[in-house]
Amino acid sequence: MQNPDEKHLLSQIWESFAGKDKTKTLTKPSIEKIIGEMFSIGNFYYYVINLTDSSISHHDKNILKIHDLKEYPIHLSEIIELIHPEDISFVLKAEKAVVEKITQIGIEHQHFLKPSYCFRMRTQKGKYELFHHQAIHTLSDEKNRLMQSINIHTNIQHITPQNPYTVLITGISPRKDFHQFTVQPTDEKKSSNIPKLTNRELEILILIAKGYSGAEISKHLILSEHTIRTHRKNILKKTESRNSKELIKKAFEWGII
Repeated sequence: MQNPDEKHLLSQIWESFAGKDKTKTLTKPSIEKIIGEMFSIGNFYYYVINLTDSSISHHDKNILKIHDLKEYPIHLSEIIELIHPEDISFVLKAEKAVVEKITQIGIEHQHFLKPSYCFRMRTQKGKYELFHHQAIHTLSDEKNRLMQSINIHTNIQHITPQNPYTVLITGISPRKDFHQFTVQPTDEKKSSNIPKLTNRELEILILIAKGYSGAEISKHLILSEHTIRTHRKNILKKTESRNSKELIKKAFEWGII
């Protein structure tokens, strides 16, 4: 059994971000509502993390199959052990960048800010595959210190094995934030070729990645279907993509979703 007081690699980074009250009973967040903020692009699982002691609960059963585990992990250190050793330093940099950026934006907004980035994890096949990590903050204390979060891991190896080494912080309704930054050097030539999309095009691209149809995007953004088709056509042209599948692959490789 994992000692709940045991330190892990992210402990120092989270010290000023998470609450300290280890005696408080945390409520179960609305998982169904959280899933609505995800991308429907692959096999995924989620779990709830108590940041006051890094304990894990309310696991999605897919975590057992995807990582070939016999028991549900009960401490964050067990999740960290599944991460590729070469990606650990990136994860540490990414989490530090997330804490710094959310603090800069204002921690009072943290429930409407979703950080995401990619790293490799060990799978049931005995090899490492690329996963897309998303975190949605669900509970904070009276001082706005984060206490609870839902972590969502999606296997995107079938889309791309290439990690862009970027971090995104995007707004959850009603916020419209879009912050992208590199936390580890990438190929400069490739980075310079990333197409410049407008805020509206980025918004539509994210909805396409979630699996929304043109009609659904039209209803969601209160725009005509003709306007959505025009935006989609422009996005495909700018990204030199033949279809939505290729578009999403490139978007992940460029770190823009």
